[in-house]
Amino acid sequence: MQCAALIPAYLEERHIRRVVGEARKHIERVLVVDDGSADATSSEARAGGGEVLRHERNQGKGAALRTGFRHLLDAGVEVIVILDGDGQHVPAEIARFVGTARHGTMLAVGNRMADPRGMPWLRLLTNRGMSALVSQVCGQRIPDSQCGFRMLRREVVELLLATAKTSAYEFETEMLLVASRQGYRIDAVPVTTVYADETSKIRPVRDTLAFLRMLRRFRREFPR
Repeated sequence: MQCAALIPAYLEERHIRRVVGEARKHIERVLVVDDGSADATSSEARAGGGEVLRHERNQGKGAALRTGFRHLLDAGVEVIVILDGDGQHVPAEIARFVGTARHGTMLAVGNRMADPRGMPWLRLLTNRGMSALVSQVCGQRIPDSQCGFRMLRREVVELLLATAKTSAYEFETEMLLVASRQGYRIDAVPVTTVYADETSKIRPVRDTLAFLRMLRRFRREFPR
């Protein structure tokens, strides 16, 4: 079973070399998709031992994931573990996701809610509210729908590439909605909450509106 880590990155020159280097201790192949960074993200990722693809202009996290998905599927990869390049995810925990895949899980999402100490209170409230909404639309409980630390089997990735429509941060939510509508169970994997000097690239108003529009679209297209 070929496994690879996929890291979408934008302006992550401070952290990406360490993240890639640590990830390579736990998974053989690490692909970084540099989404049009104007800094040294690409060179730092290569210095950490990662394979790098680069968008010439910033297209959004969803677009970076799509690029990485296509590249890894073409290479015959069966299991893809996604993690962020800003140091919020602990690369040693990649093994937990690969372990779920070996036991037959098709899609797993990290869960920081079991022990959210260290998470800013506003982000905690927002995550819980959004997770409740997403769980309702998906028809299954997803305790931390906003966590970007994930594992997908090839079958699920192919489904997303064929049917998902978004290209920014809401792609991570659309991933859960599309998979749920096709009957996939989404498992939760406990992960560590890490917050340090990273700067969120989420645009609160614009990205929240996009998230709500997508939920409305799914409710309309897939009424219960």
